[in-house]
Order: sequence, then C-alpha cells, then structure tokens
Amino acid sequence: MAKQAGIIKLKGTIDDISFYKTADGHLARAKGGVDREKILHDPAFQRTRENGAEFGRAAKGGKLIRGAVRELVVNAKDRRVVSRLTGLLLSVIKTDVASVRGSRSIEQGDLSKLLNFDFNINAPHRSTVFLGYNLDFDRVSGEATVDVDAFSPTVGIAAPSGTTHFKLNFGAGGFDFLIEEAVFADTDTGILPYTQPEVAASGMSVLLKPNMVLPVMLFIGVEFFQEVNGEYYSLKNGAHNSLTVVNVDVV
Repeated sequence: MAKQAGIIKLKGTIDDISFYKTADGHLARAKGGVDREKILHDPAFQRTRENGAEFGRAAKGGKLIRGAVRELVVNAKDRRVVSRLTGLLLSVIKTDVASVRGSRSIEQGDLSKLLNFDFNINAPHRSTVFLGYNLDFDRVSGEATVDVDAFSPTVGIAAPSGTTHFKLNFGAGGFDFLIEEAVFADTDTGILPYTQPEVAASGMSVLLKPNMVLPVMLFIGVEFFQEVNGEYYSLKNGAHNSLTVVNVDVV
C-alpha cells in the first residue's frame, strides 16, 4: 500500500494497480490475493473463514447499533466510528466462552465492553459533560430514565467557542443481535441558552417494551448550537457534539 503524491489523484484500476480514497488519503495498491473458492473451501483457510464469520457478525452488530441511534449520531460522530465500533464488537465476540471459534457471537460475549463507547472520539463524554446524574432501567415497565442534577452550563458542559445554545440528548435501545433488530427511543431537553446561570434539576425518560429480555444500552449526548437572527445552527457541523454509551444492562 502506498500514498498517491502529486496534484492529480487517481481512482480505479490501471493494469494491476488499484487507486482509491480512504480517510487516510488517496492510496494505491497492487491487485492480488488468494482465489475466492480456495478461501471458501480449502481446509488450509479454516482459520480465515472463522475470522471472517466473526468479523461479519461484528460489522452487522455495529450497523444495527448505528442504525438505531442514527438520529442522535448523525451530528455526533467521527470519521472512524464504523471501524472503531466494529473493532470493539469483535473484542466482545472474542469473550464468548460458550461457543467454538467461528461461531462466537455478540450476545454471548461481554457486552459491558461497550460501556463508555464514544461515537465522536473528538468529543469524548468524560471531557465534555461534567454533570451529576443517575441512570435507571426498569425491565418490567421498559422505562429508562436519567435524573440530572442542577448545573451551570458554562461549568458543567465544555462547549466550543461560538456556542450560544445547547441541548442534552437521552436515548435507550434494546438490541437483538441474533435477528438484527432493535427497539430504540430518545428524548432531549430542548435547546437551552448556554450562558444561563443555572439549569434546574430535571429528568428525562423513554419507554421501550415491557419485560425486555434483550441487552439494553443507555445513551447520553450533547449538541451545540449558535443562534443567528432567531435561528439555531449546528455549531461547526457538529464536530464537537458528543454521544456516548453510559450504561449497559443485560439480563
């Protein structure tokens, strides 16, 4: 693999060289590799097939999570969120001690590894939100709640320059990684002035299905805005917005 230099960047294939663009820039590499049929059937590639199967499950699991939280994550993600989440889920799969290699799954693994996952690594929760809050999920009723202590926005939230307003987001999702389905609900505080002296203690809640038996994750995020002539614009295209897994609840 090599980086393309020069003013003109190529895409496509010339002879045995493929040219393509990634998050790391414009790259080039030689075509090649093992025949597909050999990988699928040759005993020598058994480990490769096993690794591929588990990577596929991790990729589908990441897609399921991102799809469920898409309304919150659309303005609170970095360029590598897909690969980072897939990699984390692959590490979850590897903690499955009940299944043979190649058949290990997300639902049988240690899902607590997802706790504190930041969808936007440029705005991690631990360095953006400094609020006191309590989380709860009632499996019988399906209600997820967060109770936030009273706080001063300029003290409790680290906002980028130019911020005039903000809002806190709260969401909860139940994830069935086996059949690739999710139940998700979210709410928010509404847009609030960033320079107000204090925001009163308050709570937010969402309702999932009663008697949930799926693993459930709770999410907290913050979005920043700039008010111009009565309109609220997402600050710097959401580059500093935060969204994080703050609780993982399994049966």
